Amino acid sequence: MKEFLKKELYSFRAVAAILARWLLLAVPTGLVCGAVGTAFHLAVEHVTEWRAEHIWLLWLLPVAGLAIVALYKVTGCEGMGTNTVIRAVHSGESVSPLLVPAIFFGTVLTHLCGGSAGREGAALQMGGSIGYNIAKLFRFSDHDRRTATACGMAAFFSALFGTPLSATLFGIMVEDVGLAFSVAFVPGFAAALIAYGVSLACGISPTHFELTAPALSIDSTLLVAVLGVACALVARAFCWLLHTMEHEMPRRLPNPWVRAVVGGAAVVALSYLMGVGRYNGAGMGVITAAVEQGQALPWDFICKMLLTALTLSAGFKGGEVVPSFYIGATFGCAFGPLLGLPAGFSAAVGLVSVFCGATNTLIPSILLAYELFGGVGLELIALGCGVCYMLSGTHGLYSSQLFVTEKLLSEYTESWGKRLHH
Repeated sequence: MKEFLKKELYSFRAVAAILARWLLLAVPTGLVCGAVGTAFHLAVEHVTEWRAEHIWLLWLLPVAGLAIVALYKVTGCEGMGTNTVIRAVHSGESVSPLLVPAIFFGTVLTHLCGGSAGREGAALQMGGSIGYNIAKLFRFSDHDRRTATACGMAAFFSALFGTPLSATLFGIMVEDVGLAFSVAFVPGFAAALIAYGVSLACGISPTHFELTAPALSIDSTLLVAVLGVACALVARAFCWLLHTMEHEMPRRLPNPWVRAVVGGAAVVALSYLMGVGRYNGAGMGVITAAVEQGQALPWDFICKMLLTALTLSAGFKGGEVVPSFYIGATFGCAFGPLLGLPAGFSAAVGLVSVFCGATNTLIPSILLAYELFGGVGLELIALGCGVCYMLSGTHGLYSSQLFVTEKLLSEYTESWGKRLHH
């Protein structure tokens, strides 16, 4: 009995020490990500308003491209991006603290001058860098630094969108498709809640949409399944276009200075051809109109795809997730009524499903739908996500993702099997 109590006491102390370590990580990570995330949100919001008031800023996009190239050269962050952060969780690859100011100002410049990009790519990169370097400052082990990277990603994502639960699940599931880095859940969720609290205290409202959904029935289920199939094709097309242009632009224009100027000029020209303002920046106004009012142009999703791929392949900064929201919402809004579904609800299904198919994150996407739409139509939206996830293939926005299991087969992928036996 004495030996049993001694072991239990030792076990209790060990668990308490581990929890204290995670708390030591979560609190500063949440506070720093919350503060920087709030500043970033406000900066992007303000420059977006300035651009709307001063359309001529769009003509400065090539100049902004040159400034971004120079910024990344000075900070030594050339070639770093979201894939770098994902690799940090996989293998403990270091993440430079200078990535935070580089992606912060690079994204703000992109939005100021009308590049078509999101902000969550910056969130994942800044959050991952902050988490990794806080763990490094506290002399955490290599494996704990990987956990810290995932925590930072969750915290920053939560601060920007006000979705702490889906942000946490995204942070621990985006690295390996079919596997959750579950050890990071508690510290990651704690950091996400703290960052969310900081953003709320600073007056940042969480992202939320008013939604009306049809009743759950055989007819609505079948129609949403068809919409999910269509969303999978859209997600595949978006990822293909992004990766193709990311390879072709550097091949055809290897000089980053020239690439920024030419790409920036092309974005300006296409913006005037397609409609100035509608496809520049993140486009949250268009997303809101699609979901809440059922209003979108039939070609919106194609134009956004093209401008986003061109913007990011030219070297401008931001992210692909909010553009995937835009693409999914406008596609769903246009395609859903052809099936007999309400336009606004179809936009909501498209928003989450295309995000799911492009990022290969099924459970986080369903939780995102719950947090964005308050649980309205959750079963139908989850069905759309599931169908899109299954049919979207083994590629996505992030080339550093590892696929643990096949999407359509109950077996491990060949690449994961090799990693296990390495």
